[in-house]
Amino acid sequence: MKERNSQSIVFKYTASGFIIGLLTVLFILVLDFFVKNISFSEIVDLHRNNPVYLILDLSPFVIAFYAYRLSIKYAGASESLHTALKHEFDKNQKIFRFVEKIRFGKINADYKVQGSDDVLGQSILDLQDNLKKNKEEEDNRRNEDNQRNWVAEGLATFGEILRKDTNNLEELAYNLISTLVKYINANQGALFIIDDEVEADKHLKMTACYAYERRKYADKRVELGEGIIGAALLEQETIFMTDVPKSYVHITSGLGEATPKCLLVVPLKFNDNVHGVIEIGAFHELDKYIVEFVEKVAESIGSTISNVKINTSTSKLLKESRLQAETLASQEEQMRQNMEELQATQEEAARQSEKFISFTNSVNHTLIRAEYDKDGTLIYANTKFLKKLGYEKNSEVEGKNISMFIDEKDKVWFDKLWDSLANGGKHFEGDMKHITKQGRDLWTMSTYTSMRKDDGNVEKILFIAIDTTEQKKQSLDYLGQINALNRSTIKVDFLPTGDVLECNQKFVDLMEYPVFELKEKSIFDFVDKSDLNKLRDLWEKVAQGEVWEGILKQRTKEDKDIWVRVSLSAVKDMYGDIAKIICIGNDVTNEKLMEIETQMHTDLLSRHEGLLNQAKVDLKAQLKQAREDVKLQFKEIEKIQKRTELTLQGASDAIITFDQSGTVKFFNNAAAELWEIEKDIVIGRNISKLFPEEKSNDEFIKLLLNPKAEKNVGVRKKINIKTVSGKEVSVIIILSVARFEGETFYTAFIQNISAEFV
Repeated sequence: MKERNSQSIVFKYTASGFIIGLLTVLFILVLDFFVKNISFSEIVDLHRNNPVYLILDLSPFVIAFYAYRLSIKYAGASESLHTALKHEFDKNQKIFRFVEKIRFGKINADYKVQGSDDVLGQSILDLQDNLKKNKEEEDNRRNEDNQRNWVAEGLATFGEILRKDTNNLEELAYNLISTLVKYINANQGALFIIDDEVEADKHLKMTACYAYERRKYADKRVELGEGIIGAALLEQETIFMTDVPKSYVHITSGLGEATPKCLLVVPLKFNDNVHGVIEIGAFHELDKYIVEFVEKVAESIGSTISNVKINTSTSKLLKESRLQAETLASQEEQMRQNMEELQATQEEAARQSEKFISFTNSVNHTLIRAEYDKDGTLIYANTKFLKKLGYEKNSEVEGKNISMFIDEKDKVWFDKLWDSLANGGKHFEGDMKHITKQGRDLWTMSTYTSMRKDDGNVEKILFIAIDTTEQKKQSLDYLGQINALNRSTIKVDFLPTGDVLECNQKFVDLMEYPVFELKEKSIFDFVDKSDLNKLRDLWEKVAQGEVWEGILKQRTKEDKDIWVRVSLSAVKDMYGDIAKIICIGNDVTNEKLMEIETQMHTDLLSRHEGLLNQAKVDLKAQLKQAREDVKLQFKEIEKIQKRTELTLQGASDAIITFDQSGTVKFFNNAAAELWEIEKDIVIGRNISKLFPEEKSNDEFIKLLLNPKAEKNVGVRKKINIKTVSGKEVSVIIILSVARFEGETFYTAFIQNISAEFV
């Protein structure tokens, strides 16, 4: 179709040129024949004697030829413009469909970049990758939050069970094991407690057993070191098995007999002492966070069992003391009174002892604790201290200086802090980083307090801390993400009313307002009045909890229109109320302006098409004027071309024009004289013919001869050339460049300076 249109244009222009020339000849002949009364034979004689008339007779063909050349150029330009516009329209349509898919949630939609100039398409692909990554990170974060919440709720549940009743150990054990099996979605479990009433017959006794949502009364005794349970007790380490022998566990229920596929054995360890073992069986493999949760629960159970044993032992001693007091009271009243006083003293001591033990156990159970002398030597460290810092035994740290736990970068300020503490200075509270045995960072919320003697001098320094490593890493990670987000995207926090709460520098730069002015604005101040009602309706939906993504047209302080692709989402506070609305976006003004410009081109093309149709209707009326215009254009083109060619040919300096491949297109007379060569021999040949091969190592000539290299345009360069006769001539050369319809032409202006050096 395009080819037929081009042929039609060429044919019309050529025919019009021929007709104009023919009508001109006929007009002159008719004028001579009728006005001057010249006969036909005289006209023949005039043609025979005057060659001008012969040239006039050929004018239809000459005009037709120039009209043909002009029409080919016009048809080619028209076809190139139409092809470019169609290509741009098709590319924008593909981008639009791809963006629509992403807008409707199809993040995995496919799109192929339309060439190296498809910057918008590549940007949208990058945005698609970021959306995928953000969704994956959000899913991981939600899963981690659910796990942390699950662990926190579980620890609170078991803490409540452990606080309720510790008088009946068997009932407490059953409540613990049944709740644990249900909470971790296991199938069966048992709790073994060390029976050490008889020192010579120390063994593990199954205190409670639960399977298939029923209480079991399996009476089982396990010797120390016997089987997996005994091994876990002696090694004081958790044993986790995913390949359990079929004959290992046999618990019978109303549903039959089954063997779990996963076995977890955790010692009830507290203060380096093991008080029993938890055994859990499940038909599915337990996740790592569940295993860690069971270990924390086991530590709490161990602490409670330790307290129960201490309380039982204390109670037993009190009973024995009362019995002795009653026996002695029958012998002597005074002795009885003394014993009552002694009993009261013992009871008070027992209560104080219980309080102190309970407090110490609570501290050791929940906090990292250590004691140092004034010189910084470690005197005491609890189990949490050893575990958190990666040590297994007290012997590894006791007697060591505190400097082994401090990073080299922190020692300067920490030494000053320690000197202050050792001299009775103010205690320290705050974030602090320690170094574990494995060289990893341990972040804690730490407290260092000086403990004094009766005389007021410092006796030792108490260290108490809580592990905040994960929170610190997460905080640093969040801070890094926020900084990266502020560097790469626009971020604004709005109040539910639309007022600006906080914004990053990219938003300040985009809107061209100072920060203090922005914080007095609302989002409704940045839009045109015609868009205000639409934005209010949108904002009301977002303020009710909906998420909105799209493009907003806004206006800067300098009244420039910009377009921003944004995502608006509400953030709720702890009470479920909307606290603020976060706006994340990117400036897409260039893309929007490109879209508007493309639409303008499309509209312009439509108008041109309408004008072309109108031109077809008015073609007959405009034909005469068109013929005259074409004739004048041809004459003007001939004049300009001739004048330019004569000017360049008559220049005193050599002038050479060649294309990107090096083919010579123009070679003037001065250049022919300089090289002592005929012009016809050079034109159409490669420019390398004019420069000697031994000069190809010159960077300027090397770039000049290389068809793929960028030339040194605008640089005056002195070089030597060789003429055809072998004479070497010094010249100054300077290049200019011209690009037309995708082709590149270079023109070399060469000045002979050899005469200056004679």
